[in-house]
Amino acid sequence: MSDSPIVHSLLENDLYKFSMWQALMHSHPGARAEYTFFCRSDPAYPLTELADDVGRELDNLCSMYFKQDELDYLNSLTYIKEDFVDYLTVFRFQRRFISLSRDGDRLVIQARGPLVHVMGFEIYVLYIVSELYYRRIRDDNTLVVARRRLMEKIELLRKQNDLTDPVSPFIMFDFGLRRRFSGAWQREVVGALAREIPGQFKGTSNVYLAKELGIAPVGTMAHEYMQAFQGFGIRLRDFQKASLEAWVQEFRGDLGTALTDVIGIDAFLADFDLYFAKLFDGLRHDSGDPYDWGEKVISHYKKLKVDPHTKRLVFSDSLNITKALAIYRYFKGRIPVSFGIGTNLTNDTPIPPLNIVMKMTRCNGQPVAKITDSSGKTTGVDDTFMAYMRQVFDKPE
Repeated sequence: MSDSPIVHSLLENDLYKFSMWQALMHSHPGARAEYTFFCRSDPAYPLTELADDVGRELDNLCSMYFKQDELDYLNSLTYIKEDFVDYLTVFRFQRRFISLSRDGDRLVIQARGPLVHVMGFEIYVLYIVSELYYRRIRDDNTLVVARRRLMEKIELLRKQNDLTDPVSPFIMFDFGLRRRFSGAWQREVVGALAREIPGQFKGTSNVYLAKELGIAPVGTMAHEYMQAFQGFGIRLRDFQKASLEAWVQEFRGDLGTALTDVIGIDAFLADFDLYFAKLFDGLRHDSGDPYDWGEKVISHYKKLKVDPHTKRLVFSDSLNITKALAIYRYFKGRIPVSFGIGTNLTNDTPIPPLNIVMKMTRCNGQPVAKITDSSGKTTGVDDTFMAYMRQVFDKPE
């Protein structure tokens, strides 16, 4: 068991954290927010047992800074702006903005403060908790089984004869940073996929690994970006349109994949008019039935007289290789698709994976929420606000 610090580079974060961070720094630099940690599964032991170790890891995180080669790498990405990199040059996480406590057997982690200071904590907290958790219960057989399962995935993809269609190839990415088994294991997984199946594997959300392995960093926006607009004084009915418009103005054609499930696909498509349909390259699925979702999106594009073949659907909801292949074949020839696979790549071991998240719960003192097409993914801490949100968007329980 290693006791070395888990976070060894501030660049080891999901790409969409940097893109959202930049966009919100430019549009709402004075906003304040609250993020809360949740464990949705039953761990093998109470996560409160990790509290002291998590505290030490947070102390380490708050002592770190971006190194010059990391800043240079971010500066090389066309959609990352120079003033944001200048900001990161002097950025430090502040320990006073994140608290850690115990509530019975529940580990309580909350980040509160200026949005541009606290939004970055999320991914680090999740993979700190995840790796500390597995350090205690892993054994010599854990990675033996994980390596066998990884090779089975690679061999399964190698055996498929229909994945290299020049118009609609099978494309997958690693989205497994936040709930990975360990940093070393994620590096091994991503390295093996990049080496063994380069035709199908096209990148990772982990910016540090993308830099180190010379592959593409992948990602655009997450729920928190749109949720923040619920607290910006905009009429609630208009928060999705306002967030999409701000994204367009920030990135001017780059990072053109929009997330659809902060309030469900039907409410999203009601706001996703011809203007946005032309400006965004595609949409990302993260809750609800993927086939129904895809059919609704294709129908919507056709209704707007937008050719679905010119857009892309990105699927990222609890995927494994078998599910991804089935979805690929269902939509093949109708619309290009790609797949972000997370826990099933970076934490497929004999030990059940933790289902942990750290979600924005308030912005500028106002409750925020996501009410997705999968009830288990709905997040909010204020029942009155969530009921009002359902009423505004005509979304029943």
